[in-house]
Amino acid sequence: MKRIFLAGISILGVISLAACGSSASSTKTSSVPTVAPVKPILNFLTGAPGSNGPILAVKVDDTQQAHPQIGLQFADVVYVEQVEGGLTRIAAIYSQNLPEEVGPVRSARISDIDILAQYGRVGFAFSGAQSKFYPVITAANLVNLSADRNSATIYYRDNTRYAPTNLILKPKLLMDKALTQDHSTIDTVKSIGFTFGAMPTVGTTITSMKVKWPASDYEAVWSASEARWLLSQDGKPDVASTGENLGSPTILIQIVSITNSIYQDRHGGITPFSNTVGTGTGYLLRGGKAIPVTWNRPSPTSGTTWNLLDGSPANLAPGQIWIMLTDHQPAFVSPVAPSAAASPSK
Repeated sequence: MKRIFLAGISILGVISLAACGSSASSTKTSSVPTVAPVKPILNFLTGAPGSNGPILAVKVDDTQQAHPQIGLQFADVVYVEQVEGGLTRIAAIYSQNLPEEVGPVRSARISDIDILAQYGRVGFAFSGAQSKFYPVITAANLVNLSADRNSATIYYRDNTRYAPTNLILKPKLLMDKALTQDHSTIDTVKSIGFTFGAMPTVGTTITSMKVKWPASDYEAVWSASEARWLLSQDGKPDVASTGENLGSPTILIQIVSITNSIYQDRHGGITPFSNTVGTGTGYLLRGGKAIPVTWNRPSPTSGTTWNLLDGSPANLAPGQIWIMLTDHQPAFVSPVAPSAAASPSK
C-alpha cells in the first residue's frame, strides 16, 4: 500500500508539472508580423488623397451675369483665360469629384485645344462653337460632349437665370452616358507636370494679389485661418452657388502671349488665343507668398513643368489649383510694416 501511494503521488506530480508547463507555455506572447501602413492614393492633379478617374473639362461662363457659378469648388484645376471683349472664361478640369451640377456652361474657344491637349483624350463639355471652329474640335484629341449632342436631361436651362448664362450641366449623367452608353474612350487622369511638397523658402510675403485683363480682373487675398487664397472678381467676392467663397491654396499666374486668332464671335469680337506651349515666366502663390517661377512645355501633348528660378521644382500645396493665363504682370500688396513708435516731443 505504501508503495502504491508513493507511486500515485509520483504520477500526480508528473501530471501537475506537465499541466503547469502547459499553462506557462500558453502565456508566452506570440510574435505578430509588422504590417506596413497603406499609403493613400493621391490625385495627380491636386496632390491630395483621392481617386484618379476619367477627365472631364467643362467650359464655364465667367461674367458677372453668370455668378454665382455652380460646381467650380469641386474642380481639380481651374483655368482662367481671356475671351472676346477682354472678358474671361473658365475651363474647369474634373477627375475625381463630379458635382451634381456645373455651370453656367458656355461655348468653346481656340485656346482650349492646347490647354487640354496635355491631359490626353478628355471629355469636353461646352454649349457649342462657331461652325468654322468645329473641324478643329473634331480633329483634336477630345471627345465632343457638347450640349447639341446631348438631351435636356443632361444640359438644362435654369429659369431663374437669363440666357445665355443659364445652361446647366449634370456631369454625372453626362459621363455615365459617354462611358457606358456611347462607349467613348476617355483617358484616366495622369501627371501633367505638377510637383507637390515642402513650401519653397524663397518668395515675397504678400497680403493680396491682383491680375487684370482688358475688361476683367481677379484679386486673391491670403487667409491664414483657411490656409488658402480667397478670390474676388471685378471688386466682388467670388462666391459659389452654395455660398462659399471660391479660392485655393495654390494659384499659378502663367504669363503667356495673347494674340488675335482667325475666329470671332457673333458680334464681330475677335477671339484671342493664349499660347500655353513653349517657355515663360510666372508666379506661384502659396502660403501667403508670391514666388517667381518659370514654366516649360515643349509640345502641346507634353505637360507643363514649373520651376523656381534656380531650376528646382516649384512645389505646389495639395488641393485645388487655379491657373490664370495673362499677358500682364500681376500687382502684389505687401504687409504694412508696423509704424515706428513716436519719439517724445522736445
